[in-house]
Amino acid sequence: MFGLFEGFYNYYYIVLIFQAICVFHSIRKGNQQKWIWIIVFLPLIGCLAYIFTEIVKRHHVSSIQSTAASIVNPGGRLSDLEKKFKFSDTFANRIALADAYLENRMYEKAIELYEAALKGIFSDNEHVIKQLIKAYHNTGRLEDIILIAPKVLNTIDFSKSQSNLFYAFALENTGKFDLAEKQYKAMNHRFSNYEARYNYGGFLLSQNRTEDATSIFYDVVAESEQLSRQEKGKSAIWINKCKEEWAKLSG
Repeated sequence: MFGLFEGFYNYYYIVLIFQAICVFHSIRKGNQQKWIWIIVFLPLIGCLAYIFTEIVKRHHVSSIQSTAASIVNPGGRLSDLEKKFKFSDTFANRIALADAYLENRMYEKAIELYEAALKGIFSDNEHVIKQLIKAYHNTGRLEDIILIAPKVLNTIDFSKSQSNLFYAFALENTGKFDLAEKQYKAMNHRFSNYEARYNYGGFLLSQNRTEDATSIFYDVVAESEQLSRQEKGKSAIWINKCKEEWAKLSG
């Protein structure tokens, strides 16, 4: 009996704290006064309704509006990020602007910001290095990719990233074939990395290793038969390329 009373007592105070948080948020945000009455007289239900309607849902709508605005007027978003960075030159603001430049194919501007960010405690920042590799790739700076990639070479995320593919591509196209194959092999995992595996097959063909290339393409084709259209997603283009290559090599 005492345990039951103690449980109810704890529940009461938890709900009370919950109410206080919701009321404080409502007052701070200037929401309609009706919410305060709902929160007070319908403690748990009122709090849940408030959180979903005024916090979760509004945040979701705001996120959608922000995304739509960036699609309709990408220049406006860039302008906002540039003003924010000019007002406050922080690492976060710098990288947000650099990422936006990269997304909008303004590679030189992105490179300038990324390179300047790789200092002090951020000198080995994985996100910046991976983004910088993408920018270098799109400007043909293969040697720069080879110089910077080793900083993040042993991280788990890098081995699965498109930046690693660009590193392998840079190695291949500068004649470092053994190192290139090592990176391609690291990306050759079942049910993933179809773009990298297609390029791995192409690399093997360029080395006159037709049998090995055929095996790569066949594995992708066999896996694709177990995938739905949704599961293939953006990888469908690379899967289809593998099918084309396999058909030519096996025909």
